[in-house]
Amino acid sequence: MNQVGAALPSGVPVAVIGAGTMGSGIALVAARAGHPVLLHDAAPGAIQRGLDGLRRDLDRLVEKGKLSAQARDAQLGRIAPLPNIDDIGPAGFVIEAIVEDFGVKRDLFRRIEAAVAPDAILSTNTSSLSVTALAAVLERPERFLGVHFFNPAPILPLVEIVSGHVTTPAVAATAFATCLAWGKTPVHCRSTPGFIVNRVARPFYGETLRLIAEGAASPATLDAILRETGGFRMGPCELMDLIGHDVNYAVTRTVWELLFQDPRYKPSLVQKELVDSRQLGRKSGRGFYDYAKGAAPPVVDDAPAGPRPSRVVIEGDLGP
Repeated sequence: MNQVGAALPSGVPVAVIGAGTMGSGIALVAARAGHPVLLHDAAPGAIQRGLDGLRRDLDRLVEKGKLSAQARDAQLGRIAPLPNIDDIGPAGFVIEAIVEDFGVKRDLFRRIEAAVAPDAILSTNTSSLSVTALAAVLERPERFLGVHFFNPAPILPLVEIVSGHVTTPAVAATAFATCLAWGKTPVHCRSTPGFIVNRVARPFYGETLRLIAEGAASPATLDAILRETGGFRMGPCELMDLIGHDVNYAVTRTVWELLFQDPRYKPSLVQKELVDSRQLGRKSGRGFYDYAKGAAPPVVDDAPAGPRPSRVVIEGDLGP
């Protein structure tokens, strides 16, 4: 397989479906690279909210001297609202970033396929749904793949280029090269549950949630341990709050179910309660932590200082 093909020319229109945090961020990435971008969202007012959010983010960069006003205006000027999905025809590269619901995505891509050119590349930003299964609903499944960005898309470099069972190698190579031209760090992978990052990350979240369920330590304490001794920039509870517990819980359930309920990936009742109570993290103002203005910072439980151990005894076999 040719791992790196030719990137799409910057004149090729890119359509992004979904104007939430992830979708609008992907739209900005493409616009920065010079592509005309069509931004669509079915929810009333969502496109404008997405554009307003991008302007606020870029305005902050201008205020800090990290971006010129001319560059800001040029980037935003390349993003055009697409109120009607049936007008998506000019797009040569479509990236879907909507709710993690297989049926909704399936119906959306059937409609998109009927409107775009035969050589347009169709892709999903799904975190965990099967790319192979989504492609199977299309007339031309070979041009479909996963292009999975990470939040916040304009900042984080990694992009998973996920090939389904019948994805043409040339399509995957083009998507890889295009993301590389956008300044990202793409990696090829197959359509397996969770792909690379979300499969690796499940124990990072899962073990933390088990410790919270057992009352072993508070979220703030567990986050501090991972940051200060593990070298992570964010602890697992902070990261789940940033991602959104609804999204994180949905991904965990999907990976668990697709791996035939492997107990290592079992969803947590702790996170389910957060989702059921709509304490979704930063986007709802409350998750593990309170994000209301003036809220008290979380308190870490520090153990009292003790004498330096003179020896360490290891009992048993640590295993592989």
